Amino acid sequence: MNKLIVVTGGTKGIGRSIMECFARAGFDVATCARKATELADLKKEFESKYRVQALVKQADMSAIGQVKDFVQYILSLQRPVDVLVNNAGYFVPGSVISEPEGSLESMINSNLYSAYYMSRGLAKKMIEQRDGHIFNMCSIASIKAYPNGGSYAISKFAMLGLSKVLREELKEFGVRVTAVLPGATRTASWNGTDLPDERFMKVEDVAETILAAHAISKRSVVEEILIRPQLGDI
Repeated sequence: MNKLIVVTGGTKGIGRSIMECFARAGFDVATCARKATELADLKKEFESKYRVQALVKQADMSAIGQVKDFVQYILSLQRPVDVLVNNAGYFVPGSVISEPEGSLESMINSNLYSAYYMSRGLAKKMIEQRDGHIFNMCSIASIKAYPNGGSYAISKFAMLGLSKVLREELKEFGVRVTAVLPGATRTASWNGTDLPDERFMKVEDVAETILAAHAISKRSVVEEILIRPQLGDI
C-alpha cells in the first residue's frame, strides 16, 4: 500500500504543488476544498496522471464542524497517515486599526483553528503508530510584522507557536513537526500585481523543499523551513 499524505486546501497553489510532488514520489493523496467541482477534477487528473489514489472531500476549513468532519473522513479510511500538511488559509491585507470587524476571527478560524483541529484529530493515530510528520504552513509573517499585515500576521505568529508546541508534545512518540515559513510565492493571491513573476518564489520550490525535509532519516527533523525570494521579501 502506498503511503498517504493529507493536505488541507490542496486544489490550488502551494497545496496542490505539494500533492503533485508527493504523488510523483508514489504517495496517495487526500485533500479537501470548498468547491466539489475542483475536487472532482483533481481526483480525475491525479489518478490518471500519477497512478495514485486521490481521496477528496468537500469541506470549508474555516468552519470547525467541517474540519472535524474531514478528520473523521480521514480516520474512516483506516490507514496510516504518513504526512499531514496544514495548508488551508487565506490572506486579506489590512491594519489592526482599520480592517473590517471580524477579520481577526475569520483568519484565526481559517489559518489557525483548522490546523489545530486537524492536528488534534490525526496526531493521535500518529502517536499510536509512532510515526508521522506534520507540516504547518506558516509564513514570513510568522516572524516579521509588516504594514498591512494585520490579522493575517497575528494568525501566522500563532501558527508558528502551534508548531513549536506540537514539536515538544510529539517528539517522544516519533512524530516529526516542521513549520514552513515561505516568503512571497507566485500563487493566485498575487493576481493583479504588476511585479514580474521572477520576483516571486515558485510553488514547486516550496513543495520540493517539504518533500526533501520529509525524506531525511527519522533520527532527524527539520524544525523550521525559512525560504525567501532570492531578491528578498516583497
